[in-house]
Amino acid sequence: MQNFTKTDRIEPEKRGSNERKKDFKEIYRVFKPVEAESQADRCVQCGDPGCHVKCPLHNYIPQWLKTVANKDSHMAFRLSNESNPFPEITGRICPQDRLCEQDCTLQQDGYGAITIGSIETYISENGFKNGWKPEFADKMSEKKVAIVGSGPAGFSAATYLLRSGIGVDMFEKASRPGGLLTYGIPSFKLEKEVVFRRFKWLEEAGMKLFLNVEVGKDVDFKELTENYDAVFVGIGAEASKKAKIPGENSEDVFIAIDFLKNIQQKHFGEAYDEHFNVENKRVVVIGGGDTAMDCIRTSLREGASSVKCLYRRDGHNMPGSRKEFRNAKEEGAEFIFHASPKEVLLNDEGKVIGIEMLKTMLSSKDDSGRQSVEIVEDSAFRVDADIIIFALGFNNTSPNFLSENGVETDKWGAITANDDMQTSKPFIYTGGDCFRGSDLVVTAAQDGKLAATAIAKKLLRK
Repeated sequence: MQNFTKTDRIEPEKRGSNERKKDFKEIYRVFKPVEAESQADRCVQCGDPGCHVKCPLHNYIPQWLKTVANKDSHMAFRLSNESNPFPEITGRICPQDRLCEQDCTLQQDGYGAITIGSIETYISENGFKNGWKPEFADKMSEKKVAIVGSGPAGFSAATYLLRSGIGVDMFEKASRPGGLLTYGIPSFKLEKEVVFRRFKWLEEAGMKLFLNVEVGKDVDFKELTENYDAVFVGIGAEASKKAKIPGENSEDVFIAIDFLKNIQQKHFGEAYDEHFNVENKRVVVIGGGDTAMDCIRTSLREGASSVKCLYRRDGHNMPGSRKEFRNAKEEGAEFIFHASPKEVLLNDEGKVIGIEMLKTMLSSKDDSGRQSVEIVEDSAFRVDADIIIFALGFNNTSPNFLSENGVETDKWGAITANDDMQTSKPFIYTGGDCFRGSDLVVTAAQDGKLAATAIAKKLLRK
């Protein structure tokens, strides 16, 4: 170990930008064994590992790095899958540069962080090639939990409940499982067979998956509370934020999640709205997070004539992953910083012809180090466009079945819960975006894990 002075950090090989823009296949190659081993061998095995602490799942990162470096692939696989319900997924899509890799000692000391995410992906994919699978309980109890929603939080909860020997019935309103992982994250970041493979194993472990079933419409929520020993609610946060500016209700103004979902439905061969076609269109994306990058890169692959991203802060302050920002630039996106939307410009027929923006500047840092955005007076400028896509985050929705069954929400519509993820109603648990607001897949996974642990402790106590 500790060969960081001899071995530089390397990223996994990725396909060239011109090639990868032609399809929706993943752009990164999985590390070869020798690459993963040499990169893992750079780890200094800190006494107080920041990578482990910073990870929401508190993955055993130093431990599985050591086992990879020592060529003990099976132990690495077991360690990685112990703390994480789907490590090959988080390895692909987590913003490691803001989490584990940001707090890597080598990053702090200027040597370049361990390539943690790529090694995490390698560990599972290498294990799957060897025929290894995640482990579940050999014997199931008579207890059973209903899970509402198959997104990251419900996905995680199901995994840890099945490991505890508790049966799971999962209800998903879409025609395929995975929620955001399936319909919100493009395949060039996460190919869908990677997601479906895990759900297949959950079903083999005993989970029953009910697709095209919407709780509150096709199934009464109260029936779930009466027929199951506990219920987990992981319905996400699907109400997209708008800029609240003139012209934004034009049919040529898209909301990010609607655009991404429809394009994914198109690629699945499912029914979709052809109005979301951007071929030969000038596309402008408003926002600076990973969802904005997803919209940009999807538009390029769908044949947009140009794609511009407008963001109110600078590149350094973009909330998304640096990796995704670089990939979007490589693929041909243009970025305009310090710009805030004022009005969507329409022609006499109500079609989008552009967007009027205002220049911004960042204020001095406050005591917390935060800089607010200030509008520059008399700074309006126009950006021509045929399609505007707003990627400004999500708000919570509160289905009627929550209040009707005594499940409390806060003023933003998020479900309230205690440290064990139990809601105001006993034996009803929650997690993910419907609890914390729009956040990361890995935080949703941790919520589901916490809830499953609490449920198992309560249901299986003697």
